[in-house]
Amino acid sequence: MRITYIGQAGLYIEADGKRIIVDPYLSNSVEAIEPQNYRRVPIDESFLSIKPDVVICTHDHLDHTDPDTLSHYLGEDSHALVLAPFGAWKHIRSFAAPGNNCVMFNAGTSWSEGELRFSAVRAEHSDREAIGVVIECEGKTVYVTGDTLYSKEVLEGAPREPYALFLPINGRGNNMNIADAERFARMIGARFTIPFHVGLFDEIDPRGFECEGRIIPEIYREIIFE
Repeated sequence: MRITYIGQAGLYIEADGKRIIVDPYLSNSVEAIEPQNYRRVPIDESFLSIKPDVVICTHDHLDHTDPDTLSHYLGEDSHALVLAPFGAWKHIRSFAAPGNNCVMFNAGTSWSEGELRFSAVRAEHSDREAIGVVIECEGKTVYVTGDTLYSKEVLEGAPREPYALFLPINGRGNNMNIADAERFARMIGARFTIPFHVGLFDEIDPRGFECEGRIIPEIYREIIFE
């Protein structure tokens, strides 16, 4: 399994012979609407040439479900599996080419693809349909919380002691701040915990997040689990 951080809440995962992209944001769409949210890191266009087998969008906010980015992955020559909760699913179906398989992926839903299994779990966010996703691959469990606040209900449905946990720490837009993300991480007990959703639209230093097994990701670099 290889996981590369592509900025904001975006991940590129290579596992079981499949290419998986989660919440890719590789455009300037947000800045066009919210000028204060401009990119601090340029776009690496090499990631736009990936031909993913699976695309996952956790909710229908522009930095997670971005037509300008997704159009590179869901064109006429693409045959990707797309997993997204209802609002994002409906949005994606409005522009994705028909050769792609768009599956409504609400909390509680699972989808098996070869040796991979994807499960949607609850998130607590301003998009009320937002989800987190649990990916089971190569004997490991990866939990991506999606955008979420600290919530007892989210914790009740979350996996315990996964191999890797990815969670937001920016404390804006109905996401956990660093203190609550640390509490959440302690409850989950992952072997490795990776804070993200910082550094693209803000100057937050993720090194302020402290947790056993913490890895600070570098944008456009593979995450080394050690």
